[in-house]
Amino acid sequence: MTSLSIIGCGFVADLYMRSLALYPDIKIAAVYDRDSARCTAFCSHWSLSGVASLKALFADTPKGSVILNLTNPSSHFEINKVCLEAGYHVYSEKPLAVDMDQATALHTLATKRNLLLASAPCSVLGEAAQTLGAAIRADMAGCPRLIYAELDDGFIPQAPHGNWISDSGAPWPVKDEFEVGCTLEHAGYYLSWLIGFFGPVLTVVAASAEVIPNKTQSGNCAPDFSVATLFFESGLVARLTCSIVAPHDHQIRVIGDKGVLRVEKAWDNSAKVSLHRRIKIRRRLLESPLAKRFRLKGPTHPKVTRKGAAAMNFALGPVEMIAALKENRPCRLSSDFALHMNEVTLAIQNSGETTGAQQMQTTCPPIEPMPWAK
Repeated sequence: MTSLSIIGCGFVADLYMRSLALYPDIKIAAVYDRDSARCTAFCSHWSLSGVASLKALFADTPKGSVILNLTNPSSHFEINKVCLEAGYHVYSEKPLAVDMDQATALHTLATKRNLLLASAPCSVLGEAAQTLGAAIRADMAGCPRLIYAELDDGFIPQAPHGNWISDSGAPWPVKDEFEVGCTLEHAGYYLSWLIGFFGPVLTVVAASAEVIPNKTQSGNCAPDFSVATLFFESGLVARLTCSIVAPHDHQIRVIGDKGVLRVEKAWDNSAKVSLHRRIKIRRRLLESPLAKRFRLKGPTHPKVTRKGAAAMNFALGPVEMIAALKENRPCRLSSDFALHMNEVTLAIQNSGETTGAQQMQTTCPPIEPMPWAK
């Protein structure tokens, strides 16, 4: 039996618990939230043991265990730092930190203490992403020339988000979502795939804007739209959009010499990977409307049923960290990977109107495919 502990009992914590329930060999040692009522409600719903302080959580968590940091983004740096200093491996919700200097300090601390440090999202380890990666390696679409990735969520400020309640009764964190912004919250879902497949980004050319003002009473909101062109060390070029304004579109298209590989649902581990070959009809060149589905052979990983907008196994990241520790091997979600993804995401988020090309200072290797995707 392997134990891990949870800090933060908000909306996303219930999604993690639904996923962790698929792994009976993992025990939740302790749970803490600075809001004691929220902690009590969460622990009551999931039959877990809550504690009254971080000190108590550390006392109940075996040294060398993994701690999940599921707090709100403004607390990520502080909590990640405290946990690393206490001698624990840390899996943090995204972003690793909202400031690059803070993220770099965490990376340095984890390296110095020989501890694992990773950040969400972990969907790059999921079936859809791993299947797409395998299709690319199998040359299904030929040499990738361009990638279009969309993370547009619809006109969220008008959505009935006041009714979005988690299993244990936590409301969707509307203030954090609007003040942190859709880029920091969502860009990683496809950035992790692209960096995992193709390696580090050399240059980011991006623009971001707040096109819907006054989404919160404070008026202190992050950009609700961004678009970036990413130039990878491998030579790949990709375009990534994020918004909570444009109509819902979560597809990614890998455009190659032979055709287009497509995944339509970023947040569904079981999403289809399809190949649309090019065809010539008279004087026209088209992508065939008849798609060929690419599948992996054999079982992949446990799946969760759809909950709200997602059908994702949120536990894949922590489970990968635990497996890496048990097998004494590098973790696929390394601290280098987390730091690089943090830098690229912040470059897009903070681009504004006139930033121009930004050269990345961090790097990381591509991710080793999961054993069942090779």
